[in-house]
Amino acid sequence: MTTTFPTAAKAAEILERVRQTRPRVHCLMNTVVQKFTADGITVVGGIPSMTTSLEEIESFVTKADALTVNLGTLDAERRKVIRLAIEIANASGKPWIVDPVHCDYSPSRLEFTRELIALSPTIVRGNRAEMSLIGDVPDAVRIETGPVDHLRDAARSIRIVNGHPWMAKVTGTGCLSGGVIAAFMAVEKDALTAAASALAVTGVSAELAAKHARGPGTFEPAFLDALSEISGEDITNHARIEHEQG
Repeated sequence: MTTTFPTAAKAAEILERVRQTRPRVHCLMNTVVQKFTADGITVVGGIPSMTTSLEEIESFVTKADALTVNLGTLDAERRKVIRLAIEIANASGKPWIVDPVHCDYSPSRLEFTRELIALSPTIVRGNRAEMSLIGDVPDAVRIETGPVDHLRDAARSIRIVNGHPWMAKVTGTGCLSGGVIAAFMAVEKDALTAAASALAVTGVSAELAAKHARGPGTFEPAFLDALSEISGEDITNHARIEHEQG
């Protein structure tokens, strides 16, 4: 069986599929960045929903095409909602991504992260400190984010070299990219290809936005504009999706 690797052309094609099909993404998201994440999903062509109501979560996840779970703001009620949302997603075969935000800060958060990983997420995405505690994630795509993003599944290792330093100075760009990954997963069954494509699109968009911004404050709206306007040609000309050995 031939192993296929993501390409810039594939990323452009998946983005077009998102724009044409408008997948629904349910977000259990850090409360600090809910609007920014919803805006990001919307401008790439998806339809976000954000409720964390225990009474409503079953209905919303049932209607969604993918789920993104972010642990940025946690409490007992939110943990219940996350567990139920994942149960519904798994029962219906929907892809889901978990971002174990600050699991390196709190033992209880790390324990909860490990509980969720045992439930077989499609993708686990975190920074170096978070992912070093998590280690391997069998049967899931592992994404370690940073100036260069590293993605790995059982057979392939990829790095995405696109992006801009101002992304680290705007709260929520990583959370937004998790939402975009979920939108791409909704239309692309190969999870590593979906994730690499989404990160390439957000990275190239950041580079394009920086050309029109003066700093982090003007970068944020420029980034959303770039995500909305990015073309297939922009992606194929600028995306840097590189294979890694081992």
